Parts: sequence; structure tokens; C-alpha cells
Amino acid sequence: MISSLNPLFTTHRSGVIAQQFFASSAAASINSVSSLKIAACSKTKLVDQSPLRQSGNHQLLSSDFNHLQSLKNDYAEEKYISRCEVLKEQAKMMLDQEMEVVNQLELIDDLQRLGLSYHFGDEITSVLSGIYNRKSMNKMRNQWGLYATCLEFRLLRQHGFDVSQEIFDCFKDEKGDFRPSLCEDSKGMLYLYEASYLESENEESNLEMARRFAAKTLKKNLDEKRVDQDLVALVQHALELPLHWRMMRLEARWFIDIYEERSNRNPILLELAKLDFNIVQAAHQNDLTYTLRQEWWRSTCLAEKLTFARDMMVENFFWTVGIISDPQRGNGRRILTKVVALITAIDDIYDCYGTLDELEVFTTAVERWDVNSIDQLPDCMKICFLALYNFVNEMAYDALKEQGVNIIPYLRKSWADLCKAYLQEAKWFFSGEVPTLQQYLNNAWISISAPAFLVHAYFCVDYPINKDHLQYLDNYHKIIRCSAMILRLTNDLGTSPESEVLNVGDVPKSIRCYMKETGACEEKAREHLRFLITEAWKQMEEAQTLDSPFSSTFNGIAVNLARMGLCMYQHGDGHGHQNSEPRDRILSLLFEPICCLA
Repeated sequence: MISSLNPLFTTHRSGVIAQQFFASSAAASINSVSSLKIAACSKTKLVDQSPLRQSGNHQLLSSDFNHLQSLKNDYAEEKYISRCEVLKEQAKMMLDQEMEVVNQLELIDDLQRLGLSYHFGDEITSVLSGIYNRKSMNKMRNQWGLYATCLEFRLLRQHGFDVSQEIFDCFKDEKGDFRPSLCEDSKGMLYLYEASYLESENEESNLEMARRFAAKTLKKNLDEKRVDQDLVALVQHALELPLHWRMMRLEARWFIDIYEERSNRNPILLELAKLDFNIVQAAHQNDLTYTLRQEWWRSTCLAEKLTFARDMMVENFFWTVGIISDPQRGNGRRILTKVVALITAIDDIYDCYGTLDELEVFTTAVERWDVNSIDQLPDCMKICFLALYNFVNEMAYDALKEQGVNIIPYLRKSWADLCKAYLQEAKWFFSGEVPTLQQYLNNAWISISAPAFLVHAYFCVDYPINKDHLQYLDNYHKIIRCSAMILRLTNDLGTSPESEVLNVGDVPKSIRCYMKETGACEEKAREHLRFLITEAWKQMEEAQTLDSPFSSTFNGIAVNLARMGLCMYQHGDGHGHQNSEPRDRILSLLFEPICCLA
């Protein structure tokens, strides 16, 4: 459990989290869409001696295997890849050009938001290092306006440079408040708001003050129509969810359209962004069709035998795209898609199928990693255990063969911890007990499955395996715990009020735990969860920049997993019950290329 989240009921200033953050999650009404398949069931009652079996009411994107396996994307062709390489060289030349510091920062910001920065990692680091190390920077900062100062602060902090929040002191009056005259600068306010989310744990309240001030000002300026027209969409977008919390691939798709409408757009960057998006999409489609053609999911028979479970390989794959979008990481996406599929199936066994006795047997079998422990289980649970057993052993076999490291103990522990957390939730459900919020969260950051996912992700991306890292992996380093906590809390905020408050067919979650313990109303409970999310982000920022032993790649994966939580649960339960918003996001990222003239 994240230690600094322990004083859960301490009076606090909630600050300003994105104005529309999860505003629609309470509604969570599901529209009937023709392309959705619905597996709607109801909780069954105990009849005679039959065990209680629940069901899931899952609404999912249709997984038409035959159609998906026949996908063909023209942007995988050599002519597009060659054109992309030419444009990349031209963009690289821009980064190498001498220009004003503010123009350099704007170029880097555009490259990041357009989804292109992964091509220019070394060049971007070099430019930012030069800016950071320049001896005259302190003098230059005093000459800059709010916009440029905020842009510099955000980009430098994002890339791990130690920049003090005192950089904003020159914009305050003698009382320590931000000067009222700044309110007229909507662009500066927007960039102050975005910069304020690069806040670390144990910092003074400057950035929180900046966030409240900027959010209040931006909302007021929007209401009074005092925001320049070319900024309105950006301001609304930021207030809905800040840039630093957004899933980067989805943000790139959105920003390409915004950038195209800008009067100062660079035609080279625009063409490159569109072309690169489509080429990467083709790579993602190839990974998806490979996963389906491999017949792994069908060969497990989980969809056939676990009729109560979610059969959703496209949705499972979508998670991996949000977490590892780099086209060169296809093997990692393929492996992690299997991990998400197994997590989903096992989650449904604990939530929707197993009796308490059966779940205890299943948990023990995973802890012992013993196929002889499953004899008393129903066939579907035996098959699920064996699918997990075979997958983990195969992954460990490849690691031992290729790198000489036995990773079975680490994979086993992650699954055992997950199943024990699932079992605890099942015990609460069957007993009717509602735990305290602290008791719930002590278990729930594991039951959200983030630690298990990230352990597997580490072995997919860190090559060769660094044995010095394994103890931090085994103990779930702070960056893993923070990512897991954010995913858990966003998941709980995305739960519909009908299911959450009335406890229909689900374990009690954080909203209900807090309401029962404190007597708070639902909105106050949601406000408290938003506060905890902000605190966990601060801790993750510090863990990423100061004390994480892992590679920047793995740190980025942990952060991206938290971002995916915000993406998937921003408008309700985007994983288990898809309404049109998450469905449209999946279609736009995986199946709909951007129109290009080239």
C-alpha cells in the first residue's frame, strides 16, 4: 500500500482536478449499438444444492475473428515507409537548426503531441539538455512571459530534469498570490494549468495553487467567451483531462486534427504525423492479426468453456497499444495481450462463477504452481488454470533459453498475489462485509492486476534482464504501486452508481467503502478518490525521476498504464461495458487511418 495515502480521511484541499474529470461516469448508460455483442445475464439464486453462479452483463466490441484476420492496411507498403523516412530527415534537420529557445520548445512540444517524438529521442534530449545547462537561463527566464516559462518547465520536468517550481515566483505579487493581470493571458493560463500536473511528492503547494488559479481562470474565461477561438478546443480538452494524464496515442490522433487547423502549422510535420500514424496503425493491425492467427486464444478453449467470461481480444489488445505504442515493440504487445486475456478470464471466474470453496482451491493451486491441486475443480476452472500454467511456463522457458535467467518465481508470485487479492474480494462479497477504505485499498491495488501486468511487461521490454532489478520487481517498487493505485481508483470512479451504491453483483468498491465508513454522500466520496489519484500521481512523478531503478522504457510503461486507466474509465467502464466513447476510440486507433494526400 502507498504509505502516504494512509491518512485517508484527513481534511484536505481537493485542489482542482480536471473540471469534467469523470463527470459522465455516474451516468454510464449503455446505448444499443449494432456492432456490439451483448452477453447479458443476471445473478442466479441458490436452488437446492446447486452452487451460486453469477454472471457479468458484459457489453463488448464484436470480435469477428474471420474479418479481423483478413485485415490489410496499405500503409504497410514500402512507398509510404520510404516517404516517411524522407520526412523524418527533414524534421530532424529542424531540430538541429539554430533558433530561439522558445521556438525549440514549441517544436518539441508539437512533435510530442503529434506522436512523433519517439523518432527523435536523442535529438530532443540534446536540445533540452542544452537549454537546461545554459548558464544564462535564470536571466532569460525573468525576461520570458508566462506561456514560455510554463512550456519550458513542463517539457524539462517531463524529461527528468530537476526544475524548481520557484520558477513561477516572478508571476506572484507581494502576498504570494498569482497576479490578477495574468488572467487576461488565456494561453499562459492554459500552459500554467498543464505544467501544474508535473508535480512531485513533498513539494510545497505552489503547483497546486497554480492549478486552482489557472483552472478557475480558464473556466471563467470560457464562460465569458474571452478565450481566443483557436484556443477554445485546447482549453476545453485540458479541463476535461490534463495533457500529462492522457493516453499519448489517442492524444496524437486528436491533436493531428487540431494542428491541421493552425495557421502556423508546419506542412512537413503535418504530413509526417498523418503518415506515421497510419504506418504505426498498420503495425498494430499486424500485431493484432498475428495474435488472432496464432490461434492461441482459441486453442486455450477459454472462450468456449468459460461461457460466462468476456471474450474480447480486440479490447485486450487495445490496452497494450495504449501502454506500448512503439511499432518496434510488437512482440511485447502480443505477449501482453495474452496476459490481459488471462487476467480478464480469471477475474471473471472470481467475480462471476466460482464458489468460495472452489476459489480457495484455485488460489492454492496458483500459489503452489501445482497441477495436482486442481482435481476437485470444475472443468472450466481446470482449463483456465492450465492455460495460465502453460503460458507462464512457456514465457519463462523463452527467457531461460535466450537470457539464462529463471523468471518463473517472479511470474508465479505476481499471479499468486493477484489470485489472493481476488479471493479476499470474493470473501467480502459472500460474507456481505464492507471493509474500511484503507482495508479495501490495501488489497485493491493488487486486485486491479497492474502489478501482475507490469511484472510481465518488464520481461517483455528490458533486454537483457538486469538481475539487480528483480528484487524491486518482486517487492513491487513504488512506481508499480502508484500506477496500480491510479488504475484502481480510476476503475472505481468509472463504476456506475447503480452497481456501486446498491452493490448489485459486485464486491464493494472504494466509493461505497468510503461512504459507509464516513457517512459521506456519493459525490464527496468521488471527490476524495480524485484527491487520492492526484496524490498517487505526485508519488509516481517522484518515483520516476528520483528513485526508480528501472529503465526509462519500463518507467514509461508504468505511467502509461495509469494513463490507460483514465482513458478506459473516464466515461464509465470502458473495459467490461463499452458505450460508444471507448468503442469509437478503439476504432479510431486500430482500424480507421487518417486521410492523407500523399
